[in-house]
Amino acid sequence: MSGTGHLVAIDAGGRVPPYEQVRSQIAAQITAGYLVDGERLPSVRGLAGELRLAPGTVAKAYGLLEEAGLVTTARGGGTRVVRPAAVPEAVDAAARVLAEQARHDGLSFDQTVAALRDRWQA
Repeated sequence: MSGTGHLVAIDAGGRVPPYEQVRSQIAAQITAGYLVDGERLPSVRGLAGELRLAPGTVAKAYGLLEEAGLVTTARGGGTRVVRPAAVPEAVDAAARVLAEQARHDGLSFDQTVAALRDRWQA
């Protein structure tokens, strides 16, 4: 996909790290249907150049997107969007409860994700 850099805006002075800005914006575009199943994302170097970021920053964002099941990377085939699987109703309900409790307890999104990641790996 050419021009993803126009769909990703980096706030260089913001508190959110650039890799997370890239990850969250691309993830939002996938879940909203702006980036569709099978669509090829720009190369790591290409997007890094467009956004004036280090290639490692974009690679980290792509890696997190792959961990989340939103993209897949094949050697020689680039990084492509994967149609998100439907979230079962029970998982959606549990996520809603987790989000509400985390907000109630004053946790940030990143802290909540870290807690979930720790449980996932346990």
